[in-house]
Amino acid sequence: MAEFTLPANSIVKTGKSFPAPDGAKRTKRFKIYRWDPDSGENPRTDTYEVDLDSCGPMVLDAIIKIKNEVDATLTFRRSCREGICGSCAMNIDGTNTLACTKGIEDIKADVTIYPLPHMPVIKDLVPDLTQFFAQYASIKPWMRTQSPHRADGENLQSKEDRAKLDGLYECILCACCSTSCPSYWWNSDRYLGPAILLQAYRWIADSRDEDTGDRLDDLEDPFRLYRCHTIMNCTKTCPKHLNPAKAIAEVKKLLVTRSL
Repeated sequence: MAEFTLPANSIVKTGKSFPAPDGAKRTKRFKIYRWDPDSGENPRTDTYEVDLDSCGPMVLDAIIKIKNEVDATLTFRRSCREGICGSCAMNIDGTNTLACTKGIEDIKADVTIYPLPHMPVIKDLVPDLTQFFAQYASIKPWMRTQSPHRADGENLQSKEDRAKLDGLYECILCACCSTSCPSYWWNSDRYLGPAILLQAYRWIADSRDEDTGDRLDDLEDPFRLYRCHTIMNCTKTCPKHLNPAKAIAEVKKLLVTRSL
């Protein structure tokens, strides 16, 4: 699929409205961002009134219901529906989160849904994550060792060393944190962003990995790492309740201590 970026002067207009079915007693309005690059039109927000008595409890349930029963042209990503895959990350009610874990009842007013901010949009709620995953690949996110393979086939670590990975391995690469970071908005071509830096620290902190020096060398750069200004949006928005800002601080500490 071709990649598209919205023009800088694009205006999001009010679009179509789809009322709830006749007889619906408990309804909720969903205002959803729509943009089709093939149409040549500016973005718009369409309004869908959903019968909550025939809908699941999560925002993703409502989006699926809209696509299945009201407007088949609505485009979005989703997969596991369990907060594991990160596919349904989007901006809901002003916050980056997962549609599958965001409860409809948690939102008192109309539900506004936009794609992840400051990313090229492919269509509707689908952002282009090509650069994001290229940055992930750049940190070589696999275990790197030089030691000969053990005869018993296992590379063990203590419970204490294993505990150091808690709060790191759970990252699902949904990009909610990176796309909430102003430093990433301004420098996404060179700054790795909180999600990728958390993943980088996950391997640095792993006692079984033997390439810590090279990993730190790769990160010691004015842009790749040090564009982080500890704004903390990343930690606030993470749907898995992780702390990317702390991981970034730990990388900075390691770089300082090794130079002493």
